[in-house]
Amino acid sequence: MTAPGREVLWTPPPERVFASNMSRYQRWLAAEKNVSTTDFDSLWCWSISDLEKFWLSIWEYFDVISSVPPQTVLADPKMPGARWFPGTRLNWAENLLRHTDQAGPAIISVDETGTTGELSRADLVAQVANLAAHFRKIGVRSGDRIAGMLPNIAPTVVAVLAAASVGAVWSCCAPDFGVKGLVDRFSQIEPTVLIGVDGYQFNGKRVDRRDVFSALLDQLPTVQHAIMVDNIGLPYEGTHRQSIADYADLVVGNAQPEYEQVAFDHPLWILYSSGTTGLPKGIVHSHGGILLEALKANALHYDLGPTDRVFIAASTAWVVWNMLVDAMVTGATILTYDGSPAFGRPDHQFEICARYGATRFGTGAAYLTLCEKAGTRPGTDFDLSGLRSIMSTGSPLPDTTWRWIYDTVSPNVHLGSDSGGTDVATGFIGANPLSPVRVGELQGPYLGVDVQAWTEAGEAVVGEVGEMVITAPMPSMPIYFWNDPDGIRYRDAYFEVYPEVWRHGDWITIEADGGCVVHGRSDSTINRGGVRMGSADIYQAVEALPEIAEALVIGAELPNGGYHMPLFVVLRDGYDLDEALVEKIRTTIRREASPRHVPDEIIDVPAIPTTRTGKRLEIPVKKLIQGIAPETAINRATVANTDALDWYIDYAERFVKHRAETSTLT
Repeated sequence: MTAPGREVLWTPPPERVFASNMSRYQRWLAAEKNVSTTDFDSLWCWSISDLEKFWLSIWEYFDVISSVPPQTVLADPKMPGARWFPGTRLNWAENLLRHTDQAGPAIISVDETGTTGELSRADLVAQVANLAAHFRKIGVRSGDRIAGMLPNIAPTVVAVLAAASVGAVWSCCAPDFGVKGLVDRFSQIEPTVLIGVDGYQFNGKRVDRRDVFSALLDQLPTVQHAIMVDNIGLPYEGTHRQSIADYADLVVGNAQPEYEQVAFDHPLWILYSSGTTGLPKGIVHSHGGILLEALKANALHYDLGPTDRVFIAASTAWVVWNMLVDAMVTGATILTYDGSPAFGRPDHQFEICARYGATRFGTGAAYLTLCEKAGTRPGTDFDLSGLRSIMSTGSPLPDTTWRWIYDTVSPNVHLGSDSGGTDVATGFIGANPLSPVRVGELQGPYLGVDVQAWTEAGEAVVGEVGEMVITAPMPSMPIYFWNDPDGIRYRDAYFEVYPEVWRHGDWITIEADGGCVVHGRSDSTINRGGVRMGSADIYQAVEALPEIAEALVIGAELPNGGYHMPLFVVLRDGYDLDEALVEKIRTTIRREASPRHVPDEIIDVPAIPTTRTGKRLEIPVKKLIQGIAPETAINRATVANTDALDWYIDYAERFVKHRAETSTLT
């Protein structure tokens, strides 16, 4: 749980603070807007006390390119439905591609073999212009949908920029999805163009996906035109009713850049909810909202600029990939990666950072913990002297891993654990370049984000666990869900618990010093004896043990009364779950968390089931144990490791049967 006076791991040197983009922005505010702030807390307080002046200052400070400048900032602040910058006209892609006079490549492409390609800034602009010209030639209009079955490679970046250039709405899924998972998503949005890939690399193998591309063309009746990207050298010879063009032929030519000017709230892309318990929801973001958030987050919070190189080995199914592309708004170079994150050795991603001079590295908390448990020492094995910051996201980072970063990666790196979501394509709380880094604690809220911890009664609390809520609108909140004309699903997702206040579904503690601790999802909360607990507190305690590789805990209210709280653990090689280890786990949880956190049962399992973005399937496993049928409890197409899930289905069936028999006997 939250501890007072958490250990400070790193304090930014004064010269680094002064040179940061956020400090420059503070000095500009003082000179141009007569807004004086002395530290991050005072800057954040001003940013939420006058949202309109804050977001207008972001527009002006970064000199947003627009054909119609703003007259009004926030026409209607009510959530949901806030209307930002009405009447303005701009284009997200135009603003990302403005840095043509900067040195260095726009994109560095990396794969498992080490083969790389570089795309200059001028070549990127040219390829985007030529692909956009093709879209216009085949009749793509503003608002049409373009879907991509593509990995994290340079052509995917070109495609999203070209789609945005013509005002089309982009949507992408990773090529490791099955046909059903892809159709479940793309059939909702009725794309007119499909861009596919012949395959991708993973763990030293070429994975052929041509049959999946063919199946999509057959099962998506609205697709009139298709494009094939040659990624692994497999020829495509399929015959379909649609015309199929070769991507390489479409990005050459003499087309001039042309950017459709669209409204601030014009849809930019459609992302998807996990869909673990039903059809994935299409989450729609706007050109203007994503642009302003990208400028604020990347330039101010992440301190990026034209000399930076950003590496995130993210699947295109994860919003973090979109955030990688957004980093280009600062002029930074981005590294794309096609392959296994841990190819050849657990610390492979750190090796890439060193080889290509990454200054910012983003990854999932689970990957950093993997490197820690594998005993790697990246700072010794590789030259990471140029690495300035690390972003950990996806799940809470254990305290031991925070310390491992500073002990074995670099004592000078800015480690930021950020918490946000696909819902807003950014963070609510996380890193800033002005404040110290404390173990287990996110540095604070993002600028312009009025985040609070609330009780069930809607009262704000400090130093106590509460529901994370956002009490004022953000420009990057979804403009709507796809196929939700009355906004019912949108309201149910975020505003059902507290009307007109965004409830995100995380348990957090906001400390008196402004730092934040995330305890896990509130919708998978463990409620034992009336005391609510976050699963992250248990993971933090258990996964620090050398015997434990991974864990999953759930608390299930049972249909006929009672409560069951099992802890599933994956053991590291060479260990058995004997009585001594069981007692060690219980003692550790009791000491590090509380006696209430000690599970009813500890079970050795072969694997932990996760979504394709690496999130533990706590809620579906909970539903299985409550006796809900597997086909209702989970959408298998969203599961990364379905074999692992099958074990839990069998376990739940045995548990439910045994409980029924026991109830009958009593």
